Amino acid sequence: MNKSSSFIIIFLACVLMFSCVSKKKFQDIEYQLELKQDELYKSNAQLDECNEKLRQERQEVITEKGNVEKANLELLGRDRQIETLREQIADLKVQRDRQMQQVGDLALLSKEANDNITATIKQLETKDKYIRIIQTARTKADSMNLALAINLKSQLAQGIADQDIRVSVDKTVVYINLSDKLLFASGSSKVNLEAKDVIYKIAQVINARPDLEVMVEGFTDTKPIKNSCMIDNWDLSVKRATSVIRILEQDYNVDPNRLIAAGRGQYNAVATNETDEGRQMNRRTRIVLLPKLDQFYELLNPTNVPN
Repeated sequence: MNKSSSFIIIFLACVLMFSCVSKKKFQDIEYQLELKQDELYKSNAQLDECNEKLRQERQEVITEKGNVEKANLELLGRDRQIETLREQIADLKVQRDRQMQQVGDLALLSKEANDNITATIKQLETKDKYIRIIQTARTKADSMNLALAINLKSQLAQGIADQDIRVSVDKTVVYINLSDKLLFASGSSKVNLEAKDVIYKIAQVINARPDLEVMVEGFTDTKPIKNSCMIDNWDLSVKRATSVIRILEQDYNVDPNRLIAAGRGQYNAVATNETDEGRQMNRRTRIVLLPKLDQFYELLNPTNVPN
């Protein structure tokens, strides 16, 4: 209870106690009461207004607290976002640095690859040039060998059976195969007199080509031989080769520095040794016309290859 209400109650009590007062005083008292009631009403109204303001202010405080809490939560969320963004930025920097490193590596690899490609092209050019060298040398050697074979065939064609002498070209060499019966008696290493005419014709071609070396190879069949002059087939094949070599050197002036004697014995057969015909084919002497190594290497000289 407020002071105004207490005052009114006391005032009314006094009025009751002094009911015998005059009318005029009563009216004054009544008027004052009305004033006090107005004051009380106004006071109550002000009190209500103050209470309402207080309530509003409290609500505003609560609202502000809510806003502050919300702002704090938003601030915390933004702090977290900022931290996340910082982490992303750090990752992006790492990725950027890695990519820059990769770009640098790619640049190095590109340079290295370019250098490798350049080197490979140069190697291919060198190989291509060497291939052209070999092709030119082979063409030239093949042409010379073909011409040599044709010359030999024309020289040896007259008066000699085809089965007794054969001229062939294989790679870089020319082969002249002479049958055993054309050159030697059975089991002998002495050249028949009529065979010297064949050797003479071959010597003429050899002397006309000083750029060639000459190897004479002797071959036998598998029938063993052993007498006072021969130990075995190896011995017979070597002696037959040296017999032809001596005629080329001593009778027809072929330079001995160009001559090679070789015995093959019963090996490197060209036919079976189970038949008479086969053994007859295996008993042979082969003259091989070889390009000298320095002459052959000269063909491979890059300076001699046309551009």
